[in-house]
Amino acid sequence: MSSAGRIERSAGVQSLDRAFGLLELLAEADGDLALSELAARSGLPLPTIHRIVRTLVASGYVRQLPSRRYGLGPRLIGLGDAASRLLGSWAQPQLAALVDALGETANMAMLDGDAVVYVAQAPSRHSMRMFTEVGRRVPVHCTGVGKALIAGLPDVEVRAMLARTGMAAPTPHTITDPDALLGELDRIRRQGFAVDDAEQELGVRCVAVAVPGGPSPTAVSVSGPETRVTWAAVEQITPVLRAAAVALGAELSGRVAR
Repeated sequence: MSSAGRIERSAGVQSLDRAFGLLELLAEADGDLALSELAARSGLPLPTIHRIVRTLVASGYVRQLPSRRYGLGPRLIGLGDAASRLLGSWAQPQLAALVDALGETANMAMLDGDAVVYVAQAPSRHSMRMFTEVGRRVPVHCTGVGKALIAGLPDVEVRAMLARTGMAAPTPHTITDPDALLGELDRIRRQGFAVDDAEQELGVRCVAVAVPGGPSPTAVSVSGPETRVTWAAVEQITPVLRAAAVALGAELSGRVAR
């Protein structure tokens, strides 16, 4: 390859890196930033920001709002749906291995705005088993995966989320007080796993662990009847679940688990 070709390729890769970086900044800001704010947060010159954003707007990945600020574009929705399906496919071997090792239903879920969405599941082989429809959205405050995921957020963000969503009580065991939930999250951070103790559905216990190093907030869980998922069983489930989360995080981030 000629020197000119290498320079052209290098410039193209740099532009791609910058474009993806700007999309990530928009996502972190809930999709609403001015060009000057993008420049300040990215450290890029304003003319460069303007050129990249103009290209992204033309392709539908960014849209200009009536306020003249910029948000994520509708073309990203299809990419996100496809990525979620692929993520579920990639997770299936790990989830199936969890079912083989523990005998209970294994799930993977992602944080999506103020809720959690299930993206993959491997069902238990027991006749009495838990079933959650892939694509179902559930609250964060009363699910194992939800609590595992928001434990990774600052308390101020959790309080803001709860203020927006409320804390409905599907069962008498659901935590409905923000301070009590923050205490629970602190315990989850210390112990490294979350438990839904019949908080979403009576008679069901779920153990969940956040996936480290993934491209977006993701958690895996094992759930079953509390008669089988006893507290003694939770102690046996947790290390197996953690190992699966680490392996899954390595796969999703393109690294090989050590």
